[in-house]
Amino acid sequence: MMAENGKDEAAASDGESADGSASLTVERRDSNLLRRMEICVAEAEKRSGKNAISMQETFTVYLIETRPADAAAEGRVQPPESVWRRYSEFELLRAYLILTYPFYVVPPLPEKRAEFVWHKLSADNMDPDFVERRRIGLENFLLHVASHPGLSNDKILYHFLTEENCWKEAVYETGFQDKADSRMRAFGATFRVRSPQKCFIDMKQYSEELQCHTSQLLRARARVADRVYAVYKVHGNYGRVFSEWSGVEKVMGDGLQSAGHHMDSYAASIEEILEEEEHYADQLKEYLCYAEALRAVCRKHELTQFELETASQDLISKKQQRDELATGMVRTFSFKGVTNKLFGQEAPEQREARLSMLDELIADAEDSVRAKTAECEEHVQKARADILRFKEEKDKDLREALLNYAAIQINMCKKGIQVWSNTRESFQKM
Repeated sequence: MMAENGKDEAAASDGESADGSASLTVERRDSNLLRRMEICVAEAEKRSGKNAISMQETFTVYLIETRPADAAAEGRVQPPESVWRRYSEFELLRAYLILTYPFYVVPPLPEKRAEFVWHKLSADNMDPDFVERRRIGLENFLLHVASHPGLSNDKILYHFLTEENCWKEAVYETGFQDKADSRMRAFGATFRVRSPQKCFIDMKQYSEELQCHTSQLLRARARVADRVYAVYKVHGNYGRVFSEWSGVEKVMGDGLQSAGHHMDSYAASIEEILEEEEHYADQLKEYLCYAEALRAVCRKHELTQFELETASQDLISKKQQRDELATGMVRTFSFKGVTNKLFGQEAPEQREARLSMLDELIADAEDSVRAKTAECEEHVQKARADILRFKEEKDKDLREALLNYAAIQINMCKKGIQVWSNTRESFQKM
């Protein structure tokens, strides 16, 4: 129902989705949604209510605010439209996008449970700091999707951003759940593709290496953060000793007390530093999750290629059966060939009926091969283009994250030098 309503005259280039159904697109496909709409996840709020099995639970909801981009450009103050969404609703939106656009690298969501954290950072998903980092991650997810040249024009995405109610019904009316169940069965099956595209083999290998290296980096960073935290906190002992010592010294007392204050402030500064550092760690985690999104695209290629090869083999088999029936020459051993030799050839009427049935089956098989070929070619073409777009975005984002992480380490060292310089001045004044 929604799939029919989603047809748009402007959707000339992507008028059909991967399964041949009408794509759900909004108007003005000449630009992505982010050029037409400002999007932010403004705040998070803790709520309580009953879940699907009528049990009381506490959960977090996130306020999404949107407003037309041209209002800000023209200097008009326009109140934003707002909707509240749970994390599970973001999960539903992403699952829908993955199923509807299997040739796109769909941006990942922020982690559901905190991973690769240093020991003083809470892993509780209701912790205010974790909720705030997730809020930022959810906003980044929406901005990535809204700036994507293909995903941003989906009508379900627009409903998600602007309609408080009924957007889930719009998702399910697309047949999303049936495709999801079919995808799970297909992805759970074991199959071997005879002629996979080399670029997808390489990308699958790269995704595994990307995941391996980013996870190792995040583990190393968490261990370093633990040790740095401990070193900073140990400096608090300097502060305590200097402050206590100042009480028994008349000449050196002021200098020792001042040095103690510098050490105390140094020890206390590490929480703010590591909280800022965690933001850039979250950007690395994002690309840890992108590795799985890349594998999903490669896995879909394997599935479409396998279905094409299976359909082609089925067509070859049916044509061979027809040739054997038409000529009376059996090329391979078969039960039918043995029975013909034992009991004689079948009647002409039976033979003609079987030939007619095989012709129909061959025509159906040829249609299936054409459809599977078109689906496979569409997936290869669009996936290649989107993987190139992803690589450019990845290079830019990771470079920025690593540069900022290095800048934090440099600033941290500079602050340490400044604290010890101030401490030395305090000693010189004694």
